[in-house]
Amino acid sequence: MRQRYRFWGHTERAISCPGFQAVRGMRLFRRSTLHNWPTVAVAAIIFAMAPVPTAHAGGLAIELNKLEPQKDSCRAYIVVTNNSTTVYQSLKLDLVLFQPDGVIGRRFALDLGPLRAQKRSVKLFDIDTPCDQVGSFLINDVLECNGETGSIPNCLADMTATSLTKAKLSK
Repeated sequence: MRQRYRFWGHTERAISCPGFQAVRGMRLFRRSTLHNWPTVAVAAIIFAMAPVPTAHAGGLAIELNKLEPQKDSCRAYIVVTNNSTTVYQSLKLDLVLFQPDGVIGRRFALDLGPLRAQKRSVKLFDIDTPCDQVGSFLINDVLECNGETGSIPNCLADMTATSLTKAKLSK
């Protein structure tokens, strides 16, 4: 059974095809496609409003920002960004210095605390090694991680490490 439909001012004969409404010379569209646009629009809005996970969200970002030569040593500038609502009373890291050839040069503890919540801080420390003998740093472990309510679990897992210098910082 053929019917006539009016589309955009033209009268065409319909092609009979179950579940489809179409016109000769036009694409076949399923009737439900045009009726579901509110569902698609709502899904697009929900997807657009979903939070995007970032590397620094809800944790600590440790950045080796600068190495500055001193007389017979090197001064390291560390930028610590606390993106969380946690106040860290103490944060002590087990840090390993590797020489440019990959051999371990030194191992030492670095105290970065106290750290306020939602705050960016700069910490300095001196190394008894010339800057040209610093190849990279490894955050080997967290020695101490305490907040206002006591010990904080998984400090190392919640931490990201980056470097803006030739010497890399990793965990």
